Amino acid sequence: MDTVLPIIVAATAAGAILLMFLGLAGGAPVDPVQARLTQLGTMQAKNLEELELQQPFMERTLRPLFARLSGFVSRLSSTSFSERTEKRLALAGNPGDLRVADWLGIKVVAAFVFAIVFFLLFNLALAVGPLMAVVLGVAGAGIGYIAPEFWLSGRIRRRQKAILVMIPDTLDLLTISVRAGLGFDAALAKVVEKLPGPLSEEFRRALAEVRVGKARREALRDIVPRTEVQPLTNFIGAIIQAEQLGVSISKVLQVQSEQLRIERRQRAEEQAAKAPIKMLFPLVGCIFPSLFIVILGPAIILIVQNLALK
Repeated sequence: MDTVLPIIVAATAAGAILLMFLGLAGGAPVDPVQARLTQLGTMQAKNLEELELQQPFMERTLRPLFARLSGFVSRLSSTSFSERTEKRLALAGNPGDLRVADWLGIKVVAAFVFAIVFFLLFNLALAVGPLMAVVLGVAGAGIGYIAPEFWLSGRIRRRQKAILVMIPDTLDLLTISVRAGLGFDAALAKVVEKLPGPLSEEFRRALAEVRVGKARREALRDIVPRTEVQPLTNFIGAIIQAEQLGVSISKVLQVQSEQLRIERRQRAEEQAAKAPIKMLFPLVGCIFPSLFIVILGPAIILIVQNLALK
């Protein structure tokens, strides 16, 4: 028994050493570069998934859906239609960072929803025949396809009006900043900082384009097709011409500021002159009928009673 126990211990130790040797010899050498690349790939996949989940619902779900739906419509539409839509979106300030494909997808979804609503409304609620309900559903699809354009047109008008209202104050601040010693770009940055609004957003975009190497006159000239506001177009044209001819920008800004203040006063006077005519419609439609009822009502009742007695 005393001789067997050392033999068992020695055999067990020898087997363990043999197994360790086989494990180390059979394992392939690990390349540290490959191990690091594998680790980075795993981390990148995880980071990409987390970034995708952090995106808003519009970016993750609705935008790809709109892109698929607009694929068929974009193949049928012409290049001029796409260019016109892109220009209108730019005039509206690119709401929601919408692209042409996204806008077409919204129009297709609106047409589909309006078609279903019209079909169900007239077929189930009003008990119209199936054929007539289908015709009305097609008409609803047309209305749904056109309805977003009215919203976009209203947004364009509101944005252009906001730019028109901001121009005089913007030019005053520009004039003060330039005459105080700031350069034109620094004065534009001051406007962007102090006066929030659509015009400041356009100036911010122009300054960003200048920082990446675009010529200032080109950056300012690109504002014109994105706004289509005549006073702003005149102002940008005067600034570009002053830069080309070497005229003092402060004098140009002062002249433009005075001119725009005069135009703003004239627009206010024009709106004041239109006010009585605009007040005439609610006066005739709402106030006069009530006055007629109050004044002539008792007289009409007496006349009817007298005629009934006779």
